[in-house]
Amino acid sequence: MIRSKIVGHGAYLPQTVLSNAELATRIDTSDEWIRERTGIRQRHVVRDGEKTSDLALQAARQALASAGMDAGEIDLVVCATTTPDETFPATATMLQARLGMSRGAAFDVQAVCSGFIYGLAVADNFIKAGQARTVLLVGAESMSRLLDWTDRTTCVLFGDGAGAVLLQAYEGKGNNHDRGVLNTKLFSDGRLHDLLYVDGGPSSTQTTGHLRMQGKEVFRHAVTNISAAIVASVQEAGLTIADVDWFVPHQANQRILDGTARKLGIDPRKVVSTVAQHGNTSAASVPLALATAVGDGRIQKGQLVLLEAMGGGFTWGASLIRW
Repeated sequence: MIRSKIVGHGAYLPQTVLSNAELATRIDTSDEWIRERTGIRQRHVVRDGEKTSDLALQAARQALASAGMDAGEIDLVVCATTTPDETFPATATMLQARLGMSRGAAFDVQAVCSGFIYGLAVADNFIKAGQARTVLLVGAESMSRLLDWTDRTTCVLFGDGAGAVLLQAYEGKGNNHDRGVLNTKLFSDGRLHDLLYVDGGPSSTQTTGHLRMQGKEVFRHAVTNISAAIVASVQEAGLTIADVDWFVPHQANQRILDGTARKLGIDPRKVVSTVAQHGNTSAASVPLALATAVGDGRIQKGQLVLLEAMGGGFTWGASLIRW
């Protein structure tokens, strides 16, 4: 059975850091208020003129370097983003050009904060179908461009950044001892649109719009939906929650991470949390957290890693990987 094995990873955060203390000089909030409710201490934001494709390029180059590969070996580029450089063309095609690629295909995936999980499913299925051997998957966001900086309930939560992985075809035995992506489970419910959305777009307001969210309702659905996706993923693999070595969640809010762990009886020490350092970076948050845990040696070859996320739409999903 053909599996998709992660052979390289990379991450990038903009140089400009916006601390809670600095935010407190702009809006009616405080470092204590933000940390108690979200666990966030700071976020990185793009500077004037810095675009999503700039972040994606840095993360992609790191992923290629870690894999010891050249961009010419890539068959497909998938970019998960809700903040593209332009309405069209796809940010992935800009990344393709800047990497010096003259072959293959490139396109974007839009599932907001679940974008990286959705993109992983797309990449995995392209590899399984034999349509690509090597896929570059990037989650990249400039969420600061969508924020209403007078709304303290949303602007304190989000940041900018990018993470990337390189996936390559690998022949496994078809059981849960194989390395690589064991499964991906995707879900959505468009009826929940009003809980988390952007109030603008080309065909509605002809503007970019601002992010709007009903925080309490999002929290409730997040814990329930993410927990269900995790259970579905491990059960499909014939495993249990206890078998998973590391959980790498979407870094939305520390309270969501803690609530999900309590609901499923997960040891908090198994949950990778980077939300304090960069806030909610939407589609970039899972690969950023993954790169951190691989880089510091926590995630080791052969271990089971569970990725999960939920975003506007609502979209949510999980993926189980043997590293």
